[in-house]
Amino acid sequence: MSWKDTAEPVLTRMPSVARPEGHVPFKRKVMWTAGILVLYFFLTNVFLYGMQGEGSEVFGQFRSILAGGQGTILQLGIGPIVTASIVLQLLGGADLLGLDTQNNPRDQVLYQGLQKLLVLVMIVLTGLPMIFAGNFLPPSEAIASQLGIGLLGVKWLMFFQIFVGGVLILYMDEVVSKWGVGSGIGLFIIAGVSQRLIGGMFGIAPIHGESGIVPTWIGIILGYVNFPALLTPQGITQLLIGQGAIVPILTTVLIFVVVVYAESVRVEIPLSNAQVKGARGRFPVKLIYASVLPMILVRALQANVQFLGRILHAQLGSLPAWLGTYNSAGEPVSGLFYFLAPIYSPQDWMWFAGGGGGNAVWEILLRVGVDLTFMVLGGAVFAIFWVETTDMGPEATAQQIHSSGMQIPGFRRNIRSIERVLGQYIPQVTVIGGALVGLLAVMANMLGTIGGVTGTGLLLTVSITYKIYEEIAEEQLMEMHPMMRQMFG
Repeated sequence: MSWKDTAEPVLTRMPSVARPEGHVPFKRKVMWTAGILVLYFFLTNVFLYGMQGEGSEVFGQFRSILAGGQGTILQLGIGPIVTASIVLQLLGGADLLGLDTQNNPRDQVLYQGLQKLLVLVMIVLTGLPMIFAGNFLPPSEAIASQLGIGLLGVKWLMFFQIFVGGVLILYMDEVVSKWGVGSGIGLFIIAGVSQRLIGGMFGIAPIHGESGIVPTWIGIILGYVNFPALLTPQGITQLLIGQGAIVPILTTVLIFVVVVYAESVRVEIPLSNAQVKGARGRFPVKLIYASVLPMILVRALQANVQFLGRILHAQLGSLPAWLGTYNSAGEPVSGLFYFLAPIYSPQDWMWFAGGGGGNAVWEILLRVGVDLTFMVLGGAVFAIFWVETTDMGPEATAQQIHSSGMQIPGFRRNIRSIERVLGQYIPQVTVIGGALVGLLAVMANMLGTIGGVTGTGLLLTVSITYKIYEEIAEEQLMEMHPMMRQMFG
């Protein structure tokens, strides 16, 4: 008996959102998407009952890509979903699952059930240490005395709320994927990053915590904000990467332009229909073929490593010097966890401008090198996994093209011929695109972005927004020409 036979009774009974039986009108998709977005914003403002103060942000700069809200019901954000996807991709890449999700309907159901089960496990494994081990979400003694359940009871109450929030965001993502536009994960990332972008540009100190770029410049011009003389090294530094934020503005605009341009760079493979004379089309192989979404997996892996370090430091009080030492803010300043920590901003590495946190130049350069290597190689590797597990590889794509009745002119009308042509482009483009996205993410972090959204968050936002725009245009085209919907399924 295989593991599939043993696990099938559990995996097939995992609750799921029903798929629409027919075509969902575009207006209804927009309504579902908008409704889930409103619910997401509402839940990110519902703070945990029983928590004392604001707690400690365990995700740090990773919050922009993991979505959710610190100290709220959506404390975990999309972290458990992404971590479960990493586990499944690694297992699938090593062919340990033995699931044929492309041709076997039973395996498709098992895979979806296994994914949900893993997400629930990750919610527990991530939420428990936050409350019971790291004290990142301290319980309120006043609530404990009012309810008469003690601090331990309050902790369990808080964990229950976090668990419910993790389950909610899982099914909110599924609702958007099946009934809305795009995916829920992408929608939540856009929402979180957009909030920080707007706050970083126009935020006022009493509301946002720190003034945005526009209010800061107004204060500089009116003399309310002290600004050093421009002709001094300190003044130039403040102008470029400090309060003036000229470099972060240019970096943000550049990332927008580069991603939109990269999304438009493609190799178009001509297609024709053997049964319908004159029916032609093209299959585009984009430069960023695997999209920017594999970057979530790479950064989530880094976030889990840093989370482990903070848990160990909180539990043990101090770690061996080679493993890492932490400052009062809970950030690693030396050791292995320091070198594995991503570069977040120019202040993390510009030792010549007073940054670097007091570390030696070789330590800063080694940290930059590790981050760059991890992102470039990780981006390429996870892009390959993403293409294979989402049926975007040459074999799966060839099967889809052949099933639609299309063929490549000048080649035999069979799957192998189509797969051979696609195999000349897809693997190479996947690796190049994944490495390019990783490089862009690190460079954006090093130069800084508006609102400190991180390069990965900005890349994801631009790319996902562009894809949603393309999907909306396609949906509108299908609404105008129903025959096209029948042709393309």
